[in-house]
Amino acid sequence: MNWTLEVVVVPVSDVDRAKAFYAEKVGFNVDHDTKISDDMRVVQLTPPGSGCSIVIGKGIGDMTPGSIKGLQLVVADLHKARAHLVERGVEVSEIQVMGESPTPTPEPLDNVGFVFFSDPDGNSWGVQQISTRS
Repeated sequence: MNWTLEVVVVPVSDVDRAKAFYAEKVGFNVDHDTKISDDMRVVQLTPPGSGCSIVIGKGIGDMTPGSIKGLQLVVADLHKARAHLVERGVEVSEIQVMGESPTPTPEPLDNVGFVFFSDPDGNSWGVQQISTRS
């Protein structure tokens, strides 16, 4: 039996601001933006190539905006990913190397290269390079 993680709820204080950040700045695809009632709205966004989406909205949970820490994306080329974020106006860290790769890899940043950014509410993300997943 396969168990797939397909949706992570990310708590935000302003749905429109968060939608613009994730879609226009980070580059996630907007799968749907559904207003169910005046008290409930669900926006689903998916990183390009991902099998897992995030959901932001109103009336979908009681988590504190900004309380999600350590969400992680994986890319084949960290330099390109960082450039993409910078070009779109995302405040992103410099590339950081976290230790030594556990196995020899052809790419020195594989498994150990990261950049970090946060959304407007402070939900934090890491982006890791693993070139063999491309």
